[in-house]
Amino acid sequence: MIDVDGLHKLYGDFAAVQGLSFRVGPGEVLGLVGPNGAGKTTTIRSVAGIIIPTRGRIRIAGHDLADDPVAAKSALAFIPDEPHLFEYLTVEEHLRFVARLYRMGDVSDRIPGLLEELDLSDKRGALPGELSRGMKQKLAIACGLLHEPKALLLDEPLTGLDPVGIRRMKSTITRRAAAGTAVILSSHLLHLVEEICTRVLVMRRGRVAAFGTIADILAGRPELKSRKLEDVFLALIGQEGEKAEP
Repeated sequence: MIDVDGLHKLYGDFAAVQGLSFRVGPGEVLGLVGPNGAGKTTTIRSVAGIIIPTRGRIRIAGHDLADDPVAAKSALAFIPDEPHLFEYLTVEEHLRFVARLYRMGDVSDRIPGLLEELDLSDKRGALPGELSRGMKQKLAIACGLLHEPKALLLDEPLTGLDPVGIRRMKSTITRRAAAGTAVILSSHLLHLVEEICTRVLVMRRGRVAAFGTIADILAGRPELKSRKLEDVFLALIGQEGEKAEP
């Protein structure tokens, strides 16, 4: 569903990502983790089609992102860590606008359920300026889920959410995966990654430090005695500072 083959991205002489290859199949949730500057943002924005790779191939639902970008992007949703909303559209108007962009026709039957799932029902007539940071994040996620994407890219999706919102968001992610969506989740919240991700890709300095289930990663490194992702993560990437991505 999401195929990345030999992804390489240069910013001048700086290699933000080097030779990255992985696949996320239907129903899988891949946790993308690493220290600041490891290449996570470049990777997820390349998969979303926002950044053009220096070389490598990316396919979304069988569509080559370089050769057939409209079809590829139509099959995915990217939810950034900072929601970008239209200040003069209400919550419901955002969803109807997105539906028109995706040529979905009448979505009146889908909107109530989506608003209920994300606890936005009583805010359907509110403007973004009336919403909290967490509610803005929920609205951005609702817009991304409206067209039922086959690939879902989430960058720090829990930012600004309260404990109830966090529980709902985890349920939303796992529900989409159970329905066959391929999910990439980038987060510094390792307990979240450990809880809902089926596999983990640990990045360090633009390269893969480890890839697989936590059990797979531990099996290949018998010196890592801990079963906690946080301890495994620190052992794999070290604790030295990383050069930031541009």
